[in-house]
Amino acid sequence: MRQQRIILARTTKRPRLSRTDRPLLVLLASRVRFWRPALLIVQPETLLRWRRTGFRLLRRWRSAVGRRRPPGLAPDTIALIERMGRENRLWGAERIRGELAKLGIRASKRTIQKYLRRARPPRPAGQSRRAFLRNHAGETWACDFLQLTDLLFRPVFALYIVELGTRRVVHVGVTRSPTGPWTAQQLREATPEGTRPRFLVHDHDAKYGPAFDRLAAASGVEVIRTPVRAPRANAVCERLLGGVRRECVDHVLVLGERHLRRVLAEYVGHFNHARPHQALDQRTPTAVGIATRHPPTDAGRRIVALPVLGGLHHEYRHTD
Repeated sequence: MRQQRIILARTTKRPRLSRTDRPLLVLLASRVRFWRPALLIVQPETLLRWRRTGFRLLRRWRSAVGRRRPPGLAPDTIALIERMGRENRLWGAERIRGELAKLGIRASKRTIQKYLRRARPPRPAGQSRRAFLRNHAGETWACDFLQLTDLLFRPVFALYIVELGTRRVVHVGVTRSPTGPWTAQQLREATPEGTRPRFLVHDHDAKYGPAFDRLAAASGVEVIRTPVRAPRANAVCERLLGGVRRECVDHVLVLGERHLRRVLAEYVGHFNHARPHQALDQRTPTAVGIATRHPPTDAGRRIVALPVLGGLHHEYRHTD
């Protein structure tokens, strides 16, 4: 009671306990048999919570004092471990431990692993998707559906098949009802006379159907489905479809299926043969793999503009 009066005497509104008040009240409560009725400024549960907190801190302090840490490695040894890790990418912790033992330096495997993580990042368990596409882009195709609406707000679907290495549009098909047999027929038309990729990337859309997968397997094409909720897994095709919207169909009134097929065919011809791409070092898809020839700069040569899609785009060429 005396300690509680001291606390109340130095506060005006709400009693504020200092760091020494809490352990002192806990100590006094441990000495008094009937301490609960004597509490005025705190609840009994609060006092018990303080006691549990102090007990945890005491155990933590005793554990830290009783635990003996081994002496750390010398800075020169740490630098040597990191140097071995950088210069020998194939060496693991046990291999470096053996090299250190040859030099008369003792270190545990876990300690070497700790400093190896600082010296070099962990190697991925498998090949990343970006590395896979970079290594096999020349023999990989990707396909995806573009859903549009005509003048009467009826849905029209366009299936795009693009080659990842050159960004060339291999095939485009237009229909109002994209069934499994129709999608398989588009793949058949895109691979005439044995022209086929090694891999074909597409999402889990039900429009492909089992007939599409059976035809791809019969043609020797391995189908790779993109992971769920991974929009970047088919980024090249997604970027192409976005460009088709922004550069073509957003500026054209689609009258019907036939009209959309004609418009997309004209845009694909412009896309493959005349449109430069940043990913291809400002070359066109059909010019990939061909030595770039720079025509002589002649101020007298005339440059003509050829309209595409009714003047929506233009192709510029030198006159003969």
